[in-house]
Amino acid sequence: MFVVNNYATAVIFCFITMLCWGSWGNTQKLAGKTWRYELFYWDYVVGMLLFSLILCFTLGSWGDAGRPFAEDLAQASPRGIGSVLLGGVIFNASNILLSASVSLAGLAVAFPLGVGLALVLGVIVNYIGAPKGDPVVLFLGVALIVVAIVCNGIASGRIQKEHGSSAHNRKGIWLAVVAGVLMSFFYRFVAAAMDLDNFESPTPGMLTPYSAIFIFSVGVLLSNFVFNTLVMKRPFVGTPVGYGEYFKGSVRTHLVGMLGGAVWCLGTAFSYIAAGKAGAAISYALGQGAPMVAAIWGVFVWKEFRGASRSVNRLLALMFVLFILGLACIILSGGN
Repeated sequence: MFVVNNYATAVIFCFITMLCWGSWGNTQKLAGKTWRYELFYWDYVVGMLLFSLILCFTLGSWGDAGRPFAEDLAQASPRGIGSVLLGGVIFNASNILLSASVSLAGLAVAFPLGVGLALVLGVIVNYIGAPKGDPVVLFLGVALIVVAIVCNGIASGRIQKEHGSSAHNRKGIWLAVVAGVLMSFFYRFVAAAMDLDNFESPTPGMLTPYSAIFIFSVGVLLSNFVFNTLVMKRPFVGTPVGYGEYFKGSVRTHLVGMLGGAVWCLGTAFSYIAAGKAGAAISYALGQGAPMVAAIWGVFVWKEFRGASRSVNRLLALMFVLFILGLACIILSGGN
């Protein structure tokens, strides 16, 4: 299987993760023009599982390093499988809420608040579980990102006042907060099942990144029959939607949703692969720079803050600067 052998390559992989995690929401925006997000989410989950298999039978099976995917999956311990499945269930609960937040409040609000909060809490959880890197520099970076999140929240509140109060926007903000808290825990359960110190000769019973991403995707799919069915029957906004509507979607609409799942899966797999050299906390934190990427899409492509005042634009600019500085500190912390 393919293994990252140096910190610089691990950082590059983490940046790809950041781009993927911050960009998949565009597929929801595209599909959302004619498609309920609950229906989009089924395609998203299917795309995630299918792409995980592609990764497992290519990068996860080629080369001489480590165990190939099929062999690694066969020797995995029940405890490790259960831990990764639980991580998939927790992620799915949080991501459905995040998708609902995107549909209500937009990318530029949902991602910085939800995923930004997940970054802060998740770094703490993952660092306690697998400490790696300079904690002072690492948590300085986290502190800068906290301030960036606050700037985004203030900007969102001001844009509401300028354009009139919106109950949907407020609900979207609260959903993003709950999603962020849940999302901060999923990575630790996955990392606990992998031998982060030695992907080339992993401990018997433990998983490699490739078997982990497959099992994780299975956990997401299985839990989706519970979580997404509930959301379809009792949506956060709008009328209930049935499964019959899903099969009325066009091929293009379904493919857009699957593309979103594939993009997210690629980013997650690269994060797991990079964790061996960067450590779980740093790998997770760099990937969770996704709010900055999503905010760029939301502000400059989808024009979610169109017509905002100068004070709102200054807050958004400050948010971008603080996110960049925070990510720089996180990268430096791993080189010490």
